[in-house]
Amino acid sequence: MTAEVDAHTLKSWLSDGAEIALLDVREAGQFGEAHPFFAVPLPYSRFELGLRELAPNPAARVVLCDAGDGVAERAATRAEEMGYGNLHVLKGGAPAWGGAGYTLYAGVNLPSKTFGELVEHQRHTPRITANELQAMREAGENMVIVDGRTPAEYRRMNIPDGISCPNGELALRIHDIAPDPTTRIVVNCAGRTRSIIGAQTLIDFGVPNPVVALENGTQGWFLAGLELERGASRQYPDEVSGAGLAGRQARARAFAMKHGAEFVSADRVRAWGADKTRTTYRLDVRTAGERRARPVAGFRHAPGGQLIQATDQWVGVKGARLVLLDGELVRAPMVAGWLRQLGHEAYVLEDGASAAADAILDMQVGAVASAHTTGPMTPQELATALSAGTAQVIDLRRSMEFRKGHIPGAVWSIRPRIVAAADRSKTIVLIPGDPDEIPLVARELMEAGVRNLRDLAGGLEAWRAAGQPIEATPDNPPDAECIDFLFFTARRHDNDVEAARQYLAWETGLLAQLDEQERGVFRITG
Repeated sequence: MTAEVDAHTLKSWLSDGAEIALLDVREAGQFGEAHPFFAVPLPYSRFELGLRELAPNPAARVVLCDAGDGVAERAATRAEEMGYGNLHVLKGGAPAWGGAGYTLYAGVNLPSKTFGELVEHQRHTPRITANELQAMREAGENMVIVDGRTPAEYRRMNIPDGISCPNGELALRIHDIAPDPTTRIVVNCAGRTRSIIGAQTLIDFGVPNPVVALENGTQGWFLAGLELERGASRQYPDEVSGAGLAGRQARARAFAMKHGAEFVSADRVRAWGADKTRTTYRLDVRTAGERRARPVAGFRHAPGGQLIQATDQWVGVKGARLVLLDGELVRAPMVAGWLRQLGHEAYVLEDGASAAADAILDMQVGAVASAHTTGPMTPQELATALSAGTAQVIDLRRSMEFRKGHIPGAVWSIRPRIVAAADRSKTIVLIPGDPDEIPLVARELMEAGVRNLRDLAGGLEAWRAAGQPIEATPDNPPDAECIDFLFFTARRHDNDVEAARQYLAWETGLLAQLDEQERGVFRITG
């Protein structure tokens, strides 16, 4: 049974010491414009697909937040069907939260982003500007630039001469990147957070090199009028040097323990997995390649740097236990130490991947209930039906993709609004975006009485391949209807000076918005 909870009660729940998941079921654009600080995004468009990972314990206290439009109640029904039994809906949704006098924040990954700003403020992380870095490059100084973002982000754009080394890998691999202790290490990201955390990681790890963060990252470089490199493939050496590994392990363990992260056995983690009174996340912080080569059952992949940068992509329950695994006991301890400072109850699996060879119990969450269309329709069949006026095309791809090109006459829609978009007098033909979302949408429509429901075989690519027409509508859907798209952050990497400045101002302005409860979750120590 789902109960309503008002904003003032929810605010007290968020600091009562018990586990709680505040899941915001609005779409990405809505969430990113204004949401409570501790809200975790889980859009209704894929709600059931993400619920089991974000809130793996069906007994956990869950509060669902929407725009005050009833979507949270619909999500609660789906969660009940999956076995969740401690469900609540925020009365009035996000607007009521703001109306109660609590701050609604713009942006994404709020706790992690705010944490980066607090670390710089309290630890005085050294930094240099883009112009200072360029002067060092021109002077041929002994330095190395390491890019703490994901490899994909690095390939899109990077500081010239930079080397890809995601933050979670820095402590393990920096010796092989900069073996000379006099080499200055410059850490950059796209903006601020990963530059700060990456540089402070190396400082706290005790590297002998001088270390600085590049202020404002690639955006600062662009705003200084300097050219970014694109399509680079440089990265850290594949093999980790065995020399000095014991010392790295000792320093990582000391860092973890200093910040309260304990080392636990596989037996203890297995027992936690069977404990229905608590939520335990098991996270593998190794690289994707390592995970493929030696997968560990029961652990979800969460690259260490990203886990710090965007914790709410993996962890939906505030107050839960997090158990981290790596292959050598350097990366997991460093990440656990940072997560402890972020306010999470983080642990390290002793002996890493080798200790977790046996499967560790998972909570049993019910299956996702779904439905299916009555079958695919070929492009020629659809063209004939459209010509006869007997079919309606609903395009489920992302709104920006729809704008670039779609079947003439198609309607763009998304799961929360799909029923209102459907013309029940016609055969409805769905154009898939994420194929996993089609069964969820199909069920939504069938429960609303739609019976003639098909999907386009091969999607839009098959339509194109068949020589059928495509039209672009740069202003349709209008911006206000693109609830899946966050305009706030989208254009900062597309040579949009004002967007980049706005984003950096948002990051640096986060600390001024915090109240005592929000600031109090962090435990930053020197």
